[in-house]
Amino acid sequence: MNAQDNCIFCKIVAGQLPSNKVYEDDDMLAFHDIHPKAPVHLLVIPKSHVDSLADCGAGEGQVLARMMLKVPELARAAGCSNGFRTVINTGPDGGQEVYHLHLHVLGGPRHAWKGPLP
Repeated sequence: MNAQDNCIFCKIVAGQLPSNKVYEDDDMLAFHDIHPKAPVHLLVIPKSHVDSLADCGAGEGQVLARMMLKVPELARAAGCSNGFRTVINTGPDGGQEVYHLHLHVLGGPRHAWKGPLP
């Protein structure tokens, strides 16, 4: 058994676990976080498994670029008209809890955000 077999995000990509999807294409998936820290809290993940940003190489460059370029569109569609925050937690000291690269997109009125942030 490999790490991907127990990866919650790989299971979401495979359709084995439900998610509230907001975007999907051949390379990435975006969905609502089940424990939101802000009125808008989306996760954007590559469909192919990579543990963390620290494990990325040139082969992940294109999908990382596409993920970053998709974020403003997703944030606007979710109602973030006054800005948003992006976070990638990397490794244990970086606060990473799920070891499948993921990008947090947080937005909405700051007074409504819940701490601690991811």
